[in-house]
Amino acid sequence: MTHDDMSAEAALVVAARDTACNIGLTSEDSFPEVFATSRMIALMEVAAARAMRPLLGEGQHSVGAGLNVKHCAATPVGSQVRAVARWLRNEGRLMHFDVQAFDEAGLIGEGEHTRAIVDTARLLTGAEKRRAR
Repeated sequence: MTHDDMSAEAALVVAARDTACNIGLTSEDSFPEVFATSRMIALMEVAAARAMRPLLGEGQHSVGAGLNVKHCAATPVGSQVRAVARWLRNEGRLMHFDVQAFDEAGLIGEGEHTRAIVDTARLLTGAEKRRAR
């Protein structure tokens, strides 16, 4: 498999837990009951991570390192949504993907997502060191 062939998808049916109204932290936070931008981003990340699976060695994961997307259409509960990630280019250790999300009516979001391959144990050790500070 060449990098040019690297692409993958992720899909889900929008449930109440996937809506913007569930991202509020207090009762004063109010959002509509449509597919949340944060969930769309998560779906895009999953698609890109799936595309990178063949590159991972033992004890490695891919992690998100950058994101520039727009959410351009609202999607109601019960709709099927899918994200597609296609490899664009590498910049050193960073892999850039074109990401798009769709519902049954068409495009709902698009942009670019950057991921890197990391050693999982090293990543977790670094995270614990941050807690100790």
